[in-house]
Amino acid sequence: MSAIAGIYCEAEEAEPISRQGGTLMQALRAYPADDSRCWQQGPVFLGCHAQWITPESVLSLLPYYDAEKRLAITADAILDNRRELFEKLNVGQELRAAMSDSELILLAYVKWGEDAPKHFAGDFAFMIWDESRRRLFGARDFSGGRTLYYSRSGSRFAFCTIMEPLLRLPGVNRQINDQWMAEYLAITGMIDVVSASSTIYQAVEQVPPAHCISVTASRIELARYVTVTPGEPLRLKRDEEYVEAFRDVFREAVASRLRTRKGVAAQLSGGLDSGAVVSFAARELKAEGKPLHTFSYVPVQDFVDFTSRHYMADESPYIEATARYVGGGVKAEYCDFAGKDSFSEIGELLPIMEMPYKFFENSFWLKGMFEKASEAGAGILLNGGRGNLSISWGPAYDYYAVLLRKFRWLKLARELHQFSLRTGGSRLRSLPDVAEIAYPSFARMRSARPSFASPSIVSPRLARKTGVYEKLRHYGIDESGWLGEQDAYKQRRQHFEELFYWNASNTLACKLSLPYGVWKRDPTNDLRVIRFCLSVPEDQYVMDGMDRALVRRATESYLPDTVRLNQRVQGIQGADWVHRMLPRWTGFLNEVQELTADERALQYLNGPLIQETAAKVMRDGPRPDRSNDLNYRMLMRSVIVYRFLKTRES
Repeated sequence: MSAIAGIYCEAEEAEPISRQGGTLMQALRAYPADDSRCWQQGPVFLGCHAQWITPESVLSLLPYYDAEKRLAITADAILDNRRELFEKLNVGQELRAAMSDSELILLAYVKWGEDAPKHFAGDFAFMIWDESRRRLFGARDFSGGRTLYYSRSGSRFAFCTIMEPLLRLPGVNRQINDQWMAEYLAITGMIDVVSASSTIYQAVEQVPPAHCISVTASRIELARYVTVTPGEPLRLKRDEEYVEAFRDVFREAVASRLRTRKGVAAQLSGGLDSGAVVSFAARELKAEGKPLHTFSYVPVQDFVDFTSRHYMADESPYIEATARYVGGGVKAEYCDFAGKDSFSEIGELLPIMEMPYKFFENSFWLKGMFEKASEAGAGILLNGGRGNLSISWGPAYDYYAVLLRKFRWLKLARELHQFSLRTGGSRLRSLPDVAEIAYPSFARMRSARPSFASPSIVSPRLARKTGVYEKLRHYGIDESGWLGEQDAYKQRRQHFEELFYWNASNTLACKLSLPYGVWKRDPTNDLRVIRFCLSVPEDQYVMDGMDRALVRRATESYLPDTVRLNQRVQGIQGADWVHRMLPRWTGFLNEVQELTADERALQYLNGPLIQETAAKVMRDGPRPDRSNDLNYRMLMRSVIVYRFLKTRES
């Protein structure tokens, strides 16, 4: 794991490239490193601020220059299909153990050129200087697990893992990108923006996920090298064969993410995804005599759970069941992060994120997990963040809606009966909800359900100036800031095809990795796993009244039945965020009032709406049971944007 940086400029600069490269590397010293090196030849400067995570990285010197091939590389990469690449590239057995991932990338570039990224599985961002062609070539992994920013100023091209070093270069200003800010504020959901290559700053762009970049003296070209879409459907003879096939591909994905010279940790909730990751990882590590340290978020002790009986804010019973069942080698730790809250974390998270963020409800424990893993000496922090759309896919209602539309009455009746036995309630209790999904017009006739979208906090003037709502409509996002009517299948397809989903979810993990020296690895986000899951027939995902049926069957003997077969209670994380903020509530509302009188904030934020919302919240007083209240969320998001604007100019 590394923070990489570089400059390419054929023209003569007022300030030498070596000095500008030094500016980039000096900024990276804010992060710990095991090694920090740079390389320069003619118009190119490459740098690497390296944190040694894998055993091979200790032997790797980056940047690396191959004089014979006239190629230089700097890389921030962990490849998970090394064995496959060794075979394809004819690497001898005697060379494999010591060969670094960056050397593999370079060999792949020699063989396949610009098609090299198509052959990689893992998390990576890299840049190669091809001396003979006088060009820089680089790429970012398919889901954007590692960030790669760049800036063009005159004839100079500069790149870096983070934005701040680029902003310190001469000729690069910190002017806000109005289009980015308008999209960010207009979108109510957790998506940041739909512009996959833009950033909060006008002068800085990013290589989108699943893209490569080619830079010459005259132009910059971006090209998408992979789109994750369903391929040929997998057709096996028996249900059990799908389970075994899944176990094989998932076991490989987990095992390949355990490659570290340090310890291995994992985030563990009471659900299926993280439980599956932990159970498979623990078996692999046990065979090597290594422990697995798990960290689980739990609410603070004085929090009173207000959620309904179908939800659980404290997942400890299910977490304990998983840890106990998985058994030897698992060191379970429960973390309530007492004294931490969403408001007090803003000051620490904004410099790390380098931009506003939306995940404030969980910010204190997401960051806290990296802190805990670092303190435990881990280099890898496993999680199952992509599981809902890969390994634990299988929305029962949407599948039943398909059966209803296809008039498969007998199978639907049988499934609804079995589903009711597993979840509780009468057999026909779910039918109206299934009908609403199958026939949206019926849903509108039946009742006008309340909208969960809050009024937009984007300034009306900024919205008009940028035409943000017209742009968002192109992506299916209406003026409420939410995706329009979509069934789960369309949402899943769009998630894998559109790039903006990846940026929103992976930027946090990459940027948290740098200060803590811990790399988040998600086997449920493995490209091989995703492709396998997309090829599996839908009737393997919902079966005999069981949603998420494939992973439930595949984790038999891996997870306890209380967790594996649980369809009655769902964990809900971050439910205590308002409760945690009670001691800081006055300071929070004071900052809200402050921003409504600040002209720089009102360029972007809807001041009258925020004032009106703040008056409601002040009148009602803080209510911990309103952690899902859209008014509370609107105010928190506004404060985070305001704080960013203030710190940017300080």
